[in-house]
Amino acid sequence: MELLSNTSNIALIVIGFGLLIAIHEFGHFIAARWAGIRVESFAVGMGPTVLAYRRGLGIRFGSTAPDIKTRYGAEPEKIPTAELHADGVGETEYSLRLLPIGGFVRMKGQEDMDPTSTSDAIDGYGSKPVWKRMIVVSAGVILNLITAVILFVVAFMIGVKFEAPIIGAVRPGSPAATARNLDGAPNGLLPGDQIDSINGDPMTTFADIQIGAAMSHPDHESILQVTRPGVATPLRFEVAPIKDATSGLRSFGVAPARSGILADQKDVAPMIENMLDKSGLRAAGVKPGSTLTAINGVAIANAEALDLAFKNSNGKSVVTTWSLTSHSEINDTTSSNTSPAKEALTVVSAPMSPEPKFEDLFPSDSKSIGEYDLGLIGFSPLARIDYVQKTSPNQGILQAGDIVLAIEDRSGPRLGEFRSLIETYANRAVQLKILRAGEIRSINARADRQGHLDVLVGPAWNLLVSARVIDRVLENPLDSKSTQTVATPIASLELRPLTKIISINDITLTDWASMRDALWVTTATAFGKNTPATLNISFQNIVANSPVKSTVITLSAAEINDIQNLGWSSPLPSELFEPQMITRSAHGNPVLAATMGFTETKKLAVLTWLTLDRLARGTVGVEQLRGPVGIVQVGTRVADRGMTYLLFFLAMISVNLAVLNFLPLPIVDGGLFLFLLYEGCFRRPPSLRFQNAATLVGLAFLGSLFVVTFYNDVVRLFTGG
Repeated sequence: MELLSNTSNIALIVIGFGLLIAIHEFGHFIAARWAGIRVESFAVGMGPTVLAYRRGLGIRFGSTAPDIKTRYGAEPEKIPTAELHADGVGETEYSLRLLPIGGFVRMKGQEDMDPTSTSDAIDGYGSKPVWKRMIVVSAGVILNLITAVILFVVAFMIGVKFEAPIIGAVRPGSPAATARNLDGAPNGLLPGDQIDSINGDPMTTFADIQIGAAMSHPDHESILQVTRPGVATPLRFEVAPIKDATSGLRSFGVAPARSGILADQKDVAPMIENMLDKSGLRAAGVKPGSTLTAINGVAIANAEALDLAFKNSNGKSVVTTWSLTSHSEINDTTSSNTSPAKEALTVVSAPMSPEPKFEDLFPSDSKSIGEYDLGLIGFSPLARIDYVQKTSPNQGILQAGDIVLAIEDRSGPRLGEFRSLIETYANRAVQLKILRAGEIRSINARADRQGHLDVLVGPAWNLLVSARVIDRVLENPLDSKSTQTVATPIASLELRPLTKIISINDITLTDWASMRDALWVTTATAFGKNTPATLNISFQNIVANSPVKSTVITLSAAEINDIQNLGWSSPLPSELFEPQMITRSAHGNPVLAATMGFTETKKLAVLTWLTLDRLARGTVGVEQLRGPVGIVQVGTRVADRGMTYLLFFLAMISVNLAVLNFLPLPIVDGGLFLFLLYEGCFRRPPSLRFQNAATLVGLAFLGSLFVVTFYNDVVRLFTGG
């Protein structure tokens, strides 16, 4: 339970959240005092009173009301203000309540929950002009917005680091990969592209890009303006985001650019160390937090350069140069380019061997758009457990190197199917058949509430046994609207899952890399002539004890072209490096900081309203909403990153409080403001019957919303979501 692991951060967020609520209520308070309205109570939090203060009585555990009743023989609100003041007693009780989930100001003659509670007294709420009451009702929202601007100004004066709005990777078949260029250039976004704007709105961080996709209009395509390295003028692309299966939000299908710094967070460090072991880099002293500074003697700016170097390696090793300085000493970026290392402690060079690339196969039976498997001519590898998280419920059950032969009654699940199949067993045991050290075993694994095993899964390239074969693939996978399919070369064989491929044209195969080499060699002549090729393939099912079979398959010229153009990839994917950062800063200029603060406040206010619109349209699900527990959970992560991030986060929460409080719903400020508008127009307030009914509806809505967000928060809390 991550939330409970950092008490100081929890305290910071709870105090910060409470202060924002107190500021909101203080806005109502000072406006009411200005308007001459008696304030009976100023409370931070909800529920029973923990501490209370009243001028003339001091601090009390619990409410001061019993003391007033004892002294005057009546409830505090019944005692005239003049009489209280004559005795040096204040009319307002300031209280701290048990639950830090809200707050309120109770004014004489005004009760959010009871529209019938009115007063004609000169210091009552109802006796004041409509315009004054409008100021009182909206003062909390205004003060929250002012607070947000101030917090943003402070953060920007210091400088806040964000992921740069630069693409590091494009998922095959994603909307970004199929993006239509409007300027005559080739279609598709590329790694290294910097997204400058979406539909005219400037993109200053990668988070802006993600938000732009998530909040895009479901019926309209987005227009992206892109700066591409080596291209003199900006490019424009038309993109239609789709819902991402993992996040549940609309997405372009891009990942942020990566710096040269290997990630060193505790949750990923063991996995990276494992990959460094396999690549031979760990023996040279490279570890999580080390910085890649050069490839083949040439300085690099980001981790994508490593991917590019292996892509162009023609199968040869590349020499990498690393600085073994810690993350905090190097990651001091002030632009979208990584800054040079500061006095590197040690510099080492080590060779890295490339890994062969395989075909991206887009099965016709994919459950979601853009889902694909790696493989060759319709064969696809089994899933292998590469790493078991230390916090995984499957510690001691699953081991690194386990190859999954079946999930329950699903034999030979492909890697692309693995996650979706496991998700169907959320919060349950799931029976797996695995291959461990040459022995087939049945084990009972455990999926968490979100349907995860908490393991890292990769393709079993070391075992040349196919998962469920792919008979048909999408003909145009880069066209999201195309549904045409074509048969793979092995479709007619009707092979069962767990088929071992033994040889191709009498070339004995040992693993997937050897199969790729054999296909490359046996189709080389046909490739040169641009003609089809006929191959003899031998195979055997490893479970059914079937005899070895041989048959002939034919590869078309296009399929041979795909095989011959398979390249090489890095054994250390760029996803394992820290994101490339950009610092948003006013550089000590208070005027610029104020401008940035106002702009950010306006942007977040619009975004909050837009989120509500997308909720209504169904493109954003209620599962994305967070309540107080969720705010604390996210806030503890933010606080870990430093004070500027905490200030920025609290500014965001302040804007959200302002906007949500001004929704046109009864019992919140926006609903009360609407009632006052009605009263101003028609010279009378809405009927008490209508106000009572509206209040009940508002209570039901907000109560339901609280239950939903609380449930979401608790689920995330216990599942690590």
